[in-house]
Amino acid sequence: MNKTILNLLVENARYTIKDISDMTGIEPEAVRAEIKQMENEGLICGYKTVVDWSKVDNAKVSALIELNVTPQHEAGFEDTAINIMKYPEVESVYLMSGRYDLCVIVKGKTFQEVAMFVGKVLAPMKNVISTSTHFVLKRYKELDVMLCEDNDDRGSISL
Repeated sequence: MNKTILNLLVENARYTIKDISDMTGIEPEAVRAEIKQMENEGLICGYKTVVDWSKVDNAKVSALIELNVTPQHEAGFEDTAINIMKYPEVESVYLMSGRYDLCVIVKGKTFQEVAMFVGKVLAPMKNVISTSTHFVLKRYKELDVMLCEDNDDRGSISL
């Protein structure tokens, strides 16, 4: 695994093989082979575009859902996490340390749609003890990408 190639792809997945070759001094065929190997080994799991949904007419709503879950004998939290991640509304699932067990990032068209998903799907799930929903009001940075200017939109106060 070439961490330099990996870091470049994390920085910008749109870099071409030639771009990476020029930046690293590695021959293009070697770059191509390295990327293919990382994909085959599951090290590179996909390529995504970071979208500032606040600039789209039908903006999406996201929420961070904290779940407390009863761990299962010999499976721990795995079965519950695997069950949750199958839903298309679920963007991410993380096992956490601290006050809650699983962190689930959910997306939907409206606040009500997300709330209904939590209330009708997540909360009633076997092994789910409790949920706590936190709606994302504004994204400033996502996946290392700045989504807003460095300005304060609260207005100015004159004295």
